Amino acid sequence: MASRYTYILQVAGADVEVERRAVRRINLRVRPDGSVRMSVPWRVGRAEAQAFLDAHAAWVERARERCAKKAEAASEAEDGRVMLWGKKAEVAPGTDVAALYRAEVASALPAVVASIESACGLHASGWQLRDMKTRWGSCTPATGRIRINIRLAAYDPVCLDYVVAHELTHLAEPSHNARFHALLDAAFPEADRARKLLRRPPAPE
Repeated sequence: MASRYTYILQVAGADVEVERRAVRRINLRVRPDGSVRMSVPWRVGRAEAQAFLDAHAAWVERARERCAKKAEAASEAEDGRVMLWGKKAEVAPGTDVAALYRAEVASALPAVVASIESACGLHASGWQLRDMKTRWGSCTPATGRIRINIRLAAYDPVCLDYVVAHELTHLAEPSHNARFHALLDAAFPEADRARKLLRRPPAPE
């Protein structure tokens, strides 16, 4: 038997790296960068692991929110420099970073939506921009409306593409099951790269 095996699940809008290994019980932790990790015994299958995550969704969301607030406070200390589309950018002192990110995502989103909707054959009924602390995006399949986090403007552009593709895929499959991941991977082959970038604070690759 291999010493360990990893796969990805989701909870509260976050990817969770699950590692099956020789441990006695399930261990769930949120790292300072907001990434979520869980180790489970070999006997625990995906369905049981997902059920455990779902039962602890509120705890994960609160922990990630605390991490986000700490990261936000740290970024504000870098006077006059912010991350913008995966690169360091000079801004005027006193710049409203949230307003800058909102304007950047608003400008980039129409072209991204047109491209991804064409690739996956799905169409949202409306798009909204939000300043969210713990989610990169959210979707209401019943109405077809999708919300996108303006803080994606800090990351490499592939991350905005990925979140748009992810939320659009929920219009075809509301849950994060095997069908969802198959549809997403078919429409957006760079999903793995984007997920890895979003698990850590924005930084040049």
